[in-house]
Amino acid sequence: MGFRVHALFLLSLFLLLVTLQHQARAAKFHNVSSLRGKKRVGGCNLFLGSWVVDPSFPLYDSSSCPFIDAEFDCHRRPDKQYLKYSWKPDSCALPRFDGVDFLNKWRGKKIMFVGDSLSLNMWESLSCMIHASVPNAKSSFIRKESISTVIFQGYGVTIQLYRTPYLVDVVREEVGRVLRLDSILSGNAWKDADLLVFNSWHWWTHKGSKSQGWDYIRDGSKLVRDMNRLEAYYKAMTTWATWVDLNVNPSKTKVFFQGISPTHYQGKEWNQPKRSCSGELGPLSGSTYPAGLPPATTIVNTVLKRMKTPVFLLDITLLSQLRKDAHPSQYSGDHSGNDCSHWCLPGLPDTWNQLLYAALTM
Repeated sequence: MGFRVHALFLLSLFLLLVTLQHQARAAKFHNVSSLRGKKRVGGCNLFLGSWVVDPSFPLYDSSSCPFIDAEFDCHRRPDKQYLKYSWKPDSCALPRFDGVDFLNKWRGKKIMFVGDSLSLNMWESLSCMIHASVPNAKSSFIRKESISTVIFQGYGVTIQLYRTPYLVDVVREEVGRVLRLDSILSGNAWKDADLLVFNSWHWWTHKGSKSQGWDYIRDGSKLVRDMNRLEAYYKAMTTWATWVDLNVNPSKTKVFFQGISPTHYQGKEWNQPKRSCSGELGPLSGSTYPAGLPPATTIVNTVLKRMKTPVFLLDITLLSQLRKDAHPSQYSGDHSGNDCSHWCLPGLPDTWNQLLYAALTM
């Protein structure tokens, strides 16, 4: 019976992925994505549009923000055009971020980003955007392994990052580090937030003992060395959704899911077979990405649709896919190598926060 249930799950997952591939191909020809438009603000789809040159960008300078990690600081890049693009939705105007307005509206509140280093990217970006609006405001900045905090003290606004790459738990057992697909013990730290922005995906793709964050996976009563990563992600996301439905009071707390942030290591995805993000100087034009959406987006959409708690999908995937030029590549101040996973600051995560601001205010 267990084998039969497992086989039926894999069949369902396969059919979901086939549907996604079919829809992505259709989107390529119709210039829309079937996964866009699930959440609209004032009749506007914020996530379907194109990148345009905007001389008023960037919103801040990396040297003036005390919150940026060296790995995201791309000031050594000789090209600066990547700083001059803004996102323009097709059907409305995106409001310009107003840090003073944001602080006043969230006075006395706690905002928490929960996830991996892409959550770190977005947390630092929002802190920098606010700091640029109130450069003389008193703030405190505490970095810790699990919870890091920026507080804008005159407003009582707390912006935190809770680092948990899988959302579900990794625990130490006799056999080593065990990824538990059905357990979220760390959730108690999230309960008092007024705004939660969740994210998880990148670490699910890491393979090998040195790069993945676990040695075994516990799936119910089963302990396995590995399993299909999309299946594992689906089960973990379902656990997360159940936690949100049981523990979040929608009248107090707004919940967002950050969406799947893409990488640009394979130039064939945007019809440049010999390239990675290194040396890319501008975004793709238009509103489509040749490779289509990553399969994880199907799982996110499927899980969110089944939830009782309203969760706004910050659907950053497509607009970020178009920004093959926005990664640190070899200009990260933190390490050598070619980083086509994270994003420069100032840069693309500022747009994610503009979209968050639009969703909260429009």
